[in-house]
Amino acid sequence: MLDVYRYRKEFLLFLKLDKGLSGNSVEAYDSDVQKLHAFLADRNQNYNLNEITTQQLLDFLMLLSEFGLSATSQARILSGIKAYFKFLNYSERLQNNPAELLETPRLKRKLPVVLTVEEINRMVASIDLSSETGQRNRAIIELLYGSGLRVSELVNLTVSGINFEFEFVRVLGKGNKERLVPMSSESIKQVRLYIDNYRNRLKINRGDEDIVFLNRRGRRLTRNMIFILIRQLAKNAGITKTISPHTFRHTFATHLIENGADLRVVQEMLGHRSILTTEIYTHIDTTFLRQSIVEFHPWGKGPR
Repeated sequence: MLDVYRYRKEFLLFLKLDKGLSGNSVEAYDSDVQKLHAFLADRNQNYNLNEITTQQLLDFLMLLSEFGLSATSQARILSGIKAYFKFLNYSERLQNNPAELLETPRLKRKLPVVLTVEEINRMVASIDLSSETGQRNRAIIELLYGSGLRVSELVNLTVSGINFEFEFVRVLGKGNKERLVPMSSESIKQVRLYIDNYRNRLKINRGDEDIVFLNRRGRRLTRNMIFILIRQLAKNAGITKTISPHTFRHTFATHLIENGADLRVVQEMLGHRSILTTEIYTHIDTTFLRQSIVEFHPWGKGPR
């Protein structure tokens, strides 16, 4: 079983160093692999990975289904198992790949919740700019909606990463991949007001000197703090949709595409590896699509 432990560790190191996956993603893969090894050991303590069959993997997946895991969770675990065996086979730890013939089920993609411009304006209007943190919260909303940042990118945003002159912000995305994202003129205005009138007056915690968004004690905000802020602003604005910071990213992308932005440009701004991930934002409502045909198609004007 020593080989099993070593193989698992080598796989995780490969994901981290070669694939550049985040710590959370690596932990998720590790959890999937550990579930499989526990399943195999339960049936044979002295199992040999080179003798694992496709049927055994199918039995493992069937067990997950019997435990009541959702189709989405099963698909995610299957993806981790396929990556694990592909690595072992490619690196010649295994002679064959029993997971090669396993097919990932096609899942019905759940469309993201999207806010309207009017709802966003109501949230902005609900911010009390006279409060200590009002200007900071306004700047946060501007960057979430105006630049489509992930919440992790927002809380780790640095002052040195903002270029006010050329109007862009440098963010560190998934897999520690850096990208440049444009800032709107309103975002620049609100972030500047926050930095000049609030942030620069704080006693900043050591290690957070370059972090943009801080709490009253001069410490960087956490992801959870941003979630709480967004939920409270939505409540204040009378919005009943279940939203999160990521809702602004969905809304950013959807509004861009609805207004004619190129899908590849949106992909670049969001930092998506695959255009397929970005394509979910083409769920534009049928009214918009119909209007596009009427306005732009040569046969869309009516009877010929």
